[in-house]
Amino acid sequence: MTSKEKNIDLKGSNLDRQQQEDKKASLRQKIKENGTTVGIALILAFLIRVFIAEPRYIPSASMVPTLLTGDRLIVEKVSYNFHPPTRGEIVVFQPPAKLQILGYDKNQAFIKRAIATEGETVAVQNGIVYINDRPLSEDYIAQPPAYNLQAVTVPEGNIFVMGDNRNNSNDSHVWGFLPVKNIIGRAVFRFFPLDRIGII
Repeated sequence: MTSKEKNIDLKGSNLDRQQQEDKKASLRQKIKENGTTVGIALILAFLIRVFIAEPRYIPSASMVPTLLTGDRLIVEKVSYNFHPPTRGEIVVFQPPAKLQILGYDKNQAFIKRAIATEGETVAVQNGIVYINDRPLSEDYIAQPPAYNLQAVTVPEGNIFVMGDNRNNSNDSHVWGFLPVKNIIGRAVFRFFPLDRIGII
């Protein structure tokens, strides 16, 4: 092999090595970029779940007919930073102290409808819920409550919640008032099953 041929061969070999190094550098750059993208996506997903919204699963029949066992919902967590819950909203919450004493895990989520807010008086008589002595119109319940409840006034910082399935619901008529601080968020949208998808 002549010296000229050797030089060409060396140049070709150097070129091959450079191309391989370039490919490796490009691959490392892509891996780094993809890793950064995945990392940012995971952080955003975590922040959204903690502070903005999260999916929830309905484990019981306490909200029938509005929500069925197995329904999957989006719970938004932002609005209650600006205003307290209002009557008729469906809230997701951690069990109050009385339920935790009875053995419910503090991280277990309950879901009920807000019926009365602080300062309002609630009573149940002859299958009708009364708020401040006025009957509450409820077209969302499974059936009228088969129990009575003497008038109680909701204290400051609390609400009174009930399941739409009035006679099959472990709610405020059983364990009392719900502290607003226990509320995780408000159920706003059902995304499963697909044939019942929509705003709640």
